[in-house]
Amino acid sequence: MRSVQVVEAKAKFSALLAAVEAGETVAIMRRGRVVAQLVPDSPRMAADPFRPLWAEQDDIDLVRPADLAAEPVTPI
Repeated sequence: MRSVQVVEAKAKFSALLAAVEAGETVAIMRRGRVVAQLVPDSPRMAADPFRPLWAEQDDIDLVRPADLAAEPVTPI
């Protein structure tokens, strides 16, 4: 992982983004401490968090709740 100071990151932001696009992770430092990281984006799907549940379908019993009757609407 590459580390750069905030001043250098401001001056070379485009080059840092190119490095991140190439797969590198860049740590942004201020006074010797990491304050941010630039990491490559990984494509994700909305369904990804649920994949472990689908793999264990036999252990989970999902039952749809019964439909409720419509409530009457009173005119205003």
